[in-house]
Amino acid sequence: MKKIILAFAALAIAAGMSAQDLATATSTYNSGAEALTMGNKTDALEYFQKALSIAQGLGDEGADVVANCKNAIPSVILSIGKELYNNKDFEGALAKMKEASDKASEYGIEDIKAEIAELIPQVNLTKAMEGANTAFKAKDLAGALAGYKEVMALDSTNAVAALRLGQLLSGSNLEEAEKYLNIAAANGQEENATQLLGTAYLKKAASQLKSGKYADAVSLAEKANEIKANAQALLIAGQASQKLGKDSNAISFFEKYLEAEPAAKNASAIAFTVGALFQKAGNKSKALEYYQKVASDPQFGAQAKQLISALSK
Repeated sequence: MKKIILAFAALAIAAGMSAQDLATATSTYNSGAEALTMGNKTDALEYFQKALSIAQGLGDEGADVVANCKNAIPSVILSIGKELYNNKDFEGALAKMKEASDKASEYGIEDIKAEIAELIPQVNLTKAMEGANTAFKAKDLAGALAGYKEVMALDSTNAVAALRLGQLLSGSNLEEAEKYLNIAAANGQEENATQLLGTAYLKKAASQLKSGKYADAVSLAEKANEIKANAQALLIAGQASQKLGKDSNAISFFEKYLEAEPAAKNASAIAFTVGALFQKAGNKSKALEYYQKVASDPQFGAQAKQLISALSK
């Protein structure tokens, strides 16, 4: 009889301890919820982890607290990761998101796991873009190129990265620059990409003209004007054509230049040149037309009048 009484006493003590532990687990969980409401995420996480440890030792009695803690812990870790991301601590954010994902997998919290799977690529993309932009602003060409290429590897349609790559490569690798600028144009940056590409071809045309590579200068200038109408490209094409001895082509380009820029500082010089080219070709009427355009010009007027007089006889 005495043994039976002792057994009942032991059960009563155990039941009392179990109830006390459940109350502690519940109170600790509630403290976590309160800390979370106050924005104290680190403290909240510690409370939830402690409550989980207590509740797991209670078997079925602690099941509800265990379930609540397992739902809360990955979510809080993820929230800390998002906060780090907003503060541009991308390494810290990625580490917390991985931790949250691991906990979500362990606890079977699929919605949190799925959310993190969508967030991590975005964090990596933003991290790469921030690094590339920093290098670009610091005029670190190699760093910017590497950074924007990393962005493109993560997001092949990223218009901003493609535009910057086109800009950075336009002076050294026009073919590759054009590839990226076409991507930028196809993804919302058409105006900027077109402007950059046209300018790149124009600069290359000017460089080829200066180097005496006249055929290339004409081809590049025509491409620049095709991409975006540009009077300067017409002028370069005309000058290069004249150097090549292709007078009819030169006349055509110069006339288009004068139509596009009638008030250009060099308009009189170009008009006089066109007159001379027409005279060379034996077209008196057109030569007279262009000489008459500059008859009152301070620089070319006297010579133009002499030529007009000679051609009018």
